[in-house]
This record gives sequence, structure tokens and C-alpha cells, in this order.
Amino acid sequence: MHLRIMCKNRRHILRTALLWLSVVLLASCRELPRYFAGDRPLARVGERELSDRELHQALSTGLNPADSAAYARVYIDRWVRKQLKLQEAEQLFSSDEADIDRMVEEYRQSLLIRKLEQFYVDRLVDTTYTEEEIAAYYNAHAADFKLDRTIVQGTVVRFPKEYRQQRRLRELLASNSGTQRQDLHDLCLKHEFGLNDYAAEWIDYDDFLSLLPTVRSQNYDALLAKPGVQEMTDNRSGYLFRIDAVRRAGEPVPLERLRPTIRRVLFNQRQQQVIREHEESLYRHAAEEDEVRLFVDAEEPEDGADDAGPQPE
Repeated sequence: MHLRIMCKNRRHILRTALLWLSVVLLASCRELPRYFAGDRPLARVGERELSDRELHQALSTGLNPADSAAYARVYIDRWVRKQLKLQEAEQLFSSDEADIDRMVEEYRQSLLIRKLEQFYVDRLVDTTYTEEEIAAYYNAHAADFKLDRTIVQGTVVRFPKEYRQQRRLRELLASNSGTQRQDLHDLCLKHEFGLNDYAAEWIDYDDFLSLLPTVRSQNYDALLAKPGVQEMTDNRSGYLFRIDAVRRAGEPVPLERLRPTIRRVLFNQRQQQVIREHEESLYRHAAEEDEVRLFVDAEEPEDGADDAGPQPE
């Protein structure tokens, strides 16, 4: 019976709010944003009221009257439903109110402390990291970073099978000269050959193989042990490639791949240091100004200990 009455009351509140909104919108559809600027109530649930000023603040700027009216209807409907849920929750969980207030206060305090810490972190943490700092951290923790897959450094060139200067391509690819390397890039660009150059960065071996006419079900580990330029073909293209460096699963992750991670770790370390130093500074200053008093002993006597010393028999 109580639930039925409650539901009827909710429907009545919602219908009343929407009816009032309709009257307001019809009376002021041309000047909707300007109208919602007072403190007249648009809806009431229990002791809570939604004023037209609150609705005006929630309206997005730049909306035409029709869109504003539609948004207002949705906003009031959601506000009424939210208040009804809050009202029922307060009735059902009134005995838990103290716990809820405590959790809210703890959350408020946590937010304030985080804002304070972020205030000092933004102003005091140096986000510049030298190569020496990054390398030092890597050398100290390299054993903590292990590869879970094989990675390689290398280059793949794809060209039409009928291309007659394949020998020149092979010579340029085989060279370690910076000038020859640039000539290779220029030649591939001129003839619109496919060039994937990973000579200076690491790539997963599976991704490297995907640039070649390989079959997923086949094992190509043998290619890793072959030095120099290698070759493959398919129906339309020729492929020249070389593998310059290999790191297998279980070996340390290369420093190049860890730089972003190490920067984040170093930032976190500096951040925690700033927070600790500020906390200690606050404590020392408060103690010097006699703003902190402890009403417990620093060390409690052990059970059975007698501070007065041995007693005579």
C-alpha cells in the first residue's frame, strides 16, 4: 500500500513539473534563455526545489529556442527522477547516514589533499631527464624488463619483379654508408618502391615478417641467423631485406623501447619525493610553531615493566 501511494506521488510530481514547464515554454519560447534567470521554482520533490536560475545555468549557450525547450524538458525530467531516488534512498538507508557522511567527508579530504599535492608537483617537479639518468636507471633495472617476443631491426624493399636494376638495389641495401642509405631512400621514392626502414628502431619480428610474402603457419626463425641481404618473391613483386639486430624472448628489452616507461618511473619518483618533502616541511613548521601536540607517549612501557626500578623485599 505504501509503495503504491509513493508511486502515485512520484507520477503526480513528475506530471506537475512537466505541466509547469510546458506553460513556461509556451509563454516564453522566443526568449527562453533570457527567461530562465530568476529564482521561481520549476519543480519540487519533497523539500527540494529546482529553480529556473539553476535550469538557465545548465542550458548550453547558442541553442535556439526550440532546442532549449527540448533540453529543458529532459533536464527537469532527469532532475525529478534523481530527487525521487535520493528521497527513497534517504528513507531506506537512514540508519546508514553516519557512515555515508563519514565516507563523503573522507572523499572530500582526499580530493583536497590530492589538489594540494598536485599544486606542488606542478611547480616543483623537474620533467627534464638526461640520457645519463635514463641509462643509469636502465642499467640498474634491466633484469626487470624481459621481452615476451622476438624483435628485430632491419629493412625491407619491395619492387616490381621486372625491375632490371635489382643488383643496384642490393648493393645500396647491403651498404652501411649513410650516403648509400640516402641513395636507397631516394631511389625507392623515385620509382615508388615500397621501403620499410627499421634499421634504427625495433619492430616485432611477426610485424617484420608481415612485410614479406610469408605464411603465418610457417616458421621463419632461420632467417634470423642469416647475415646480409636476403631475397623473396611472390607473383608480382620482389623483396630484398636485411636483419641487422635481433633480441629474442627472455632477453632484456632494449633501452630505446623503454625510454617512455623510464621517464614515467623517474617522474613518479620525483613526484613522491616532492610530496614527502612538503609533508615533512609542513610537520616541522607546525611543530616549531607549537601547532601540533601529541597526547600519547612516544614509547609505551613494556608489559610488567616497573618505571620505579626494583623494589626492596
